[in-house]
Amino acid sequence: MNRTQVDHNAVKFGQVTIVAVVLLALALARPGLIWVLAALLLVNVAWPARGPLRLLYRYVVLPLRVVRPNPVVDELAPHRFAQGVGGTLLVAAGAAFPAGAPVVGWALAGLVAALAAVNIFWNFCAGCFVYYQLRRMGLLRRPVAS
Repeated sequence: MNRTQVDHNAVKFGQVTIVAVVLLALALARPGLIWVLAALLLVNVAWPARGPLRLLYRYVVLPLRVVRPNPVVDELAPHRFAQGVGGTLLVAAGAAFPAGAPVVGWALAGLVAALAAVNIFWNFCAGCFVYYQLRRMGLLRRPVAS
């Protein structure tokens, strides 16, 4: 296992951001916000050290003492996988709107927000669970570095 210190409050910050942005997009009827959120998540996956949510957490949230770091020995790869799945579902949600399927778009965005909320309130990461199951079945290789 590729274990390291993972700040679980940074992970929670990302999940709270997902729920907040999806709810804001729904309340304002602005599906464009779904595209913004998808981009944020996918940039975080591609460049985790320079991802916008990580930088916002590190340079705004922590200095304001909104939360304290909560480092836990954990694997980064499952969390990145979960963000990638969420970002991909949000891309599909964003694409549904101009395709004339707004119900599908809001349903997919709502699914991502609901799964983030499950992790916030019950500490169950569905994307992480899928990652571990795929790895156990041999469909995912162990990461070289996260």
